[in-house]
Amino acid sequence: MSMKKKVIVQIFFSLVIIFAGISCSSRNNRNPDHLIYWSSNNTQEIQFAKYVVDKWNEKNSNEKISFQPVPEGQSSEEIILAAVVGKTTPDIYSNMWEGNVEDYAKAGVLVALDTLKGFKKYIYQRCDSAVIKEVTSSDGHIYQIPWKINPIMMIYNKKIIQGLGLSDAPKDYSDYYKASKEFRDENTDKNGYVQKWFGYCEVQVTWWQRFFDFYPLYLAASGGAPLIKDDTAAFDNKYAIEVFAFLQNLYKKNYFTKERLSVEQDVFLSSTIASRFTGPWEIAHTEKFKPKGFTYDFSTMPVPDDHTGPVYTYCDPKNIVIFKTCPNPELAWRFIKFMTDEENDLKLLEFSNQLPRRKMLDEDTFFANYFKENPKMLEFAKQSKYVRGTDPYPNLTEVFDIISQEYEESVVYGRKSPAEAIHDAAKEVNLLYLK
Repeated sequence: MSMKKKVIVQIFFSLVIIFAGISCSSRNNRNPDHLIYWSSNNTQEIQFAKYVVDKWNEKNSNEKISFQPVPEGQSSEEIILAAVVGKTTPDIYSNMWEGNVEDYAKAGVLVALDTLKGFKKYIYQRCDSAVIKEVTSSDGHIYQIPWKINPIMMIYNKKIIQGLGLSDAPKDYSDYYKASKEFRDENTDKNGYVQKWFGYCEVQVTWWQRFFDFYPLYLAASGGAPLIKDDTAAFDNKYAIEVFAFLQNLYKKNYFTKERLSVEQDVFLSSTIASRFTGPWEIAHTEKFKPKGFTYDFSTMPVPDDHTGPVYTYCDPKNIVIFKTCPNPELAWRFIKFMTDEENDLKLLEFSNQLPRRKMLDEDTFFANYFKENPKMLEFAKQSKYVRGTDPYPNLTEVFDIISQEYEESVVYGRKSPAEAIHDAAKEVNLLYLK
């Protein structure tokens, strides 16, 4: 399966290179002082994008930016792929998943931002060295601007936790199991039917679902270790095996349900589950719809019992790129610098409750009032010091798809041991990087 996918991906990006070359002639007809910017189609980001574009255009009457959300489709990733092949890419795009950038960089359709005046000074002021390393491609260039993140943490029902005699959410696997067992036993009827669960993860095999279970737990367990290193699967290790075993036990012991819980109600707010792994977007939703007297908080991802050091997690990064179809990369770069300055990063926070990917964000006095007024967002800002995105390698969608297939076999249905499933996933992933 993976070899077939590898061939398909290679063919696709070969076509991208061909079409990118053909599209060069059409760029000559574009007005270099009027650029097109696409944002995500999230309501809050649309509001932010409209705000920042209007603000730019008020000050730059001769250098206009036109804005639109990425067109509707099954996923924004598929829309961008289609736009690249169809020669209809925007000049600037701010919803690029970090894991796709290396594919596009190798296809030659992105501007190398480190070739633009002032970029290196900008990136070192904005980001720490770990982030810069994370976004540097294999050819040594940087094709993406780290823009915003949504760290994955554990939301938990404080009343349930306190009812179990705990002062805080369980931090390690043993304590998580203990709390899960007690909660399950309290909520099992006389016929043995479990009515409530300590946690919940989607059992769908879709590759990106692993951003909310396996991957943040792997980063937490391993201290932020890579999945891929030196064109080889680096996750065939004890940390990945421990994560699969942890999750497998949660399903096996009915601490998590394999059933898809009702989409007609929020199972966390109804106290059907006590915890789940999620991002800061959960705050606005919870505050709006929580029942009277409902209290909640956030905690780090659970870790193995012998874990030491900080707890890392996945940050769900979305970054900004300039496509080579852009007739004026310098103008695009000036707009991006404006869009990501301190004032507009604060506006991003205010509009969307998404964190700008800035170093020491929780200690930056410029943002202090926002975090004073939004104390639960401060927890995510503190977590942002210990996050990872994705590794700078191509084929990451296929990597996560392979892991998801083995996740279903081992974690959900128990047809394979965690060690066997991780080892099999690593073998398939290695086929993707054969030279």
